[in-house]
This record gives sequence, C-alpha cells and structure tokens, in this order.
Amino acid sequence: MKKIFTSIVIINIIGIIIGLMIAPRETILADSSIEKDRLEMIKEKGIIAIAAPSKEIPFFWINQETNEMSGIDADIINEITRRLGVNKVEIKEVTFANLLDKFNGDDSIDIAVGGIFITPESENLAAFTQPLYKESETVIVPRFSKINFMSDLKNAVVGVEKGTIFEDLAKKWKENSLIKDVLSLDSTTDLFNAINNGKIDAGLADSIIINYYIKEKNPLLRQLKGYTPELQGVMGIAVKKDDVSLLNALDKAINDMKADGALYSILVKNGLDKNNMINN
Repeated sequence: MKKIFTSIVIINIIGIIIGLMIAPRETILADSSIEKDRLEMIKEKGIIAIAAPSKEIPFFWINQETNEMSGIDADIINEITRRLGVNKVEIKEVTFANLLDKFNGDDSIDIAVGGIFITPESENLAAFTQPLYKESETVIVPRFSKINFMSDLKNAVVGVEKGTIFEDLAKKWKENSLIKDVLSLDSTTDLFNAINNGKIDAGLADSIIINYYIKEKNPLLRQLKGYTPELQGVMGIAVKKDDVSLLNALDKAINDMKADGALYSILVKNGLDKNNMINN
C-alpha cells in the first residue's frame, strides 16, 4: 500500500512539473496571438496612411509648391488627425478609378479619401464614416457651344471621370439614346482638358468640382441651362470593414466637428455652403 501511495505522489509531482513547464509556453503563445487594432497602431506610430488621388481638385490634391495635401477632404483629415493626436499623414497616391481596390489590397493603408460617394457599390468594398457633406452632378459645355439644354446632347460625346457614379449615369444616358457616346477619363483635369481641346462636346461631373473650376480658373466653360440633377450623393471616408474602433473614433471626431462648427468652416473655406452641409 505504501508503494502504491509513493507511486501516486511521484506521478503527481511529475505532472505538476510538466504542467509548470508547459504553462508558460501556452501563455506566451496566447499573448503573441493578441494583435493591436489599427487605431492603436496609428496612435502608437503617430502616423496615419491614406490612399488618395493626387489630382482630384477640389477634394484632394498635392500642392506642387508646398508638396502638401490640399482640398476639402485634406482639410477634414488634417482636423480629424489633430483631434486624434496623430502628428503625420502619409499619402499613397492612387487614381480615383482604382482607389478602393488599391485601398483594400494594401494593408498598410489605413483610410481612403478624395471625393468618395457613399453608395451600395462602394459599401460592398469598404466601411464608411458618417457622411461629411453632400452634392449632386452638373453638365458643362464650352461657353460658345450651341448645346443649351439636355435635349441638345443627343448627338454629343460626353466625358466623365472613370470610377465615378457619373460614369454610370452617362452610360445610362447613352443606352436611352439621350447622348451619342461616353468618353471615360482618368481625372477631372483630363476632363476639362478634353472639353477645351474639343475632344468631347460636354462633361458630366461633381457640381462641387465644376463650381470650383469655373470660379477659380474662369475657363471658357459654362453649366448647362436648366439641368435638373438626377443624383444626390454624400461623401465619406473609407475604412476597412474590420477596423471598427478606427471607424468609431473617426465618427466621434466628425460629430464633434459638426457640433463645434469646424466642419462647416472647412466647407466654407473651400467654396461650399450650407446646402452642402449634413447636420446628422
């Protein structure tokens, strides 16, 4: 009986020793599997990486003189990062047409901005903050064009920017024989150049872009008389779908900016007004 008892004690001691040897390893493995979320890493580094088009005036562009980001979305991002305590914005330039695809394919990018409409299609690719501001579309033609009304576009080639909701609208117009053809271009700058060079008869684009361009550049362009917008869109910041804490932090900052007037001030500074503001 004593031998049996002694054997049991020895076995128990061996079991305890083995358990002590294994336990730390299991703890280490468990700890190593815990990853910091994106918001924590952004704050720890003090850097947020954004995907944005470099020529999407007036939403987002790189100022060639200062090499700094400019525009509506750029000013909003600067204010948000200040409130989050993030000191640096790292920009990864992407064409607008590839913006969300590039954003999803590169885990080093934290958010995407640059005049992005929140639509069912874009929400399939990313999560979005609450809307920042709203706008619609407009049609522009050369100042001395004989095109004066929507009905005059029947034999016209209309230019649009690739990847925008306006591209889909123009294609629908073509299907319904409202226009002759659609030419898709890489940027709004290319769109304006195509109109000025006679490559297209008219352009379909964001009303914010058109109003800015006509005001700042005073080009030989004008908006189509009596055009009634078909689209009413809202803009937001794209976030990866798993980054819930980052999304919540951005939404809080945006809510605070709406409440204290900072967001409205940014919109006014960039030529927008109360008609573009979203209060909730």
